[in-house]
Amino acid sequence: MNGPANSEPSHMQEEHDDQVLDARRARWTASGTGALLALAGLAASALRLSGSAPALVPAAYAFGAAVCALAAILGSRGRTRRALWLLIAGVMVMALGDQFD
Repeated sequence: MNGPANSEPSHMQEEHDDQVLDARRARWTASGTGALLALAGLAASALRLSGSAPALVPAAYAFGAAVCALAAILGSRGRTRRALWLLIAGVMVMALGDQFD
C-alpha cells in the first residue's frame, strides 16, 4: 500500500482548502458589510432625528440598520446568501425612507 486508504489526493485537498477559504471570506464580507451598513444607518437616523425631517425618515433608517445588523449576525454564522438578501432589503428600506424627506 502507498499510504492510508482514506487519504485524498493533493489536488482534492487544495480544492477543499480553497472552498474553506472562500466560505470564510464570504462570512467576513457579509458580517463586515452588515456591521458597516448598520452603523451608517444608525448615524443617518441620528442625524435625521436632530433635523426637521418627518419622523418616518429616521425610523426607516433605524429599521434598515436593524435589518443590516441581523444580516451581519447571519453572515457571521455562515448564512451568507440570506445575509446578502437582508443587506439589500435593509438598504432599500433606508433609501425608501429617505424618499419621504
